[in-house]
Amino acid sequence: MERFSGKVVFISGGAKGQGAEEARMFGSENAKVVITDILDEPGTLLQKKLTSIGIDCLYLHLDVTKESEWEKAYAETLSKFSKVDILVNNAGIVSRNSITETSLEEWENVLKINATGSFLGTKLAVPIMQEIGGGSIINISSTGGLVSSPTLGAAYASSKAAIHLLTKTTALQYAKDNIRCNSVHPGPIATDMLDEITSNPEMLELYEQKIPLGRLGKPEEVAHAVLFLASEEASFITGTELIIDGGMLAQ
Repeated sequence: MERFSGKVVFISGGAKGQGAEEARMFGSENAKVVITDILDEPGTLLQKKLTSIGIDCLYLHLDVTKESEWEKAYAETLSKFSKVDILVNNAGIVSRNSITETSLEEWENVLKINATGSFLGTKLAVPIMQEIGGGSIINISSTGGLVSSPTLGAAYASSKAAIHLLTKTTALQYAKDNIRCNSVHPGPIATDMLDEITSNPEMLELYEQKIPLGRLGKPEEVAHAVLFLASEEASFITGTELIIDGGMLAQ
């Protein structure tokens, strides 16, 4: 399939994990891909890898908490590719501390990267998409942005809940411009964020017993959802959330 021929996709936090898989899959369907991250070494290596298999790809350094860096990254993207059709706000960090264990510095850092980063990416992408007559924004939230638990990090849950409502607000404000915005809510996915679980067989077994499908999700399973929401197949879908959690929230 080549659902994204002629499309330009901009991915934050794209050097590793889900973001890297999204970049690969968009590129495999003939999109031009802009990978951004603060992890320059893996980001550059990914660009070289994707370029070697024929994907038109650009890597840019981007600290999502800084508006000036978003402006620079978008300017470089426009210089090379002339537009941005699809934005994936994928950059994020995890925090598992309770409210009383969370310092103000940690709280502000998690909110800045997860929520403010998505806000800045969206704010500066909208005018670019308005110029070309529309676009699609996909925000990576979490099941932790929909429901909580005693063990869920306070800052992380709050930041992901903010992304959830940012998505709906964006969808309503810019539907008139043919800009769609949706959120993806992964449950437990086998990425670096779950290293402490996946590296411990006993802990992993206990964790998987809580998941109706009996296993962790894979990064490509999240990426498939992102590509669907970005595609014309989802042309009448905006302001909604897609949960990818192996059935956990159905319990």
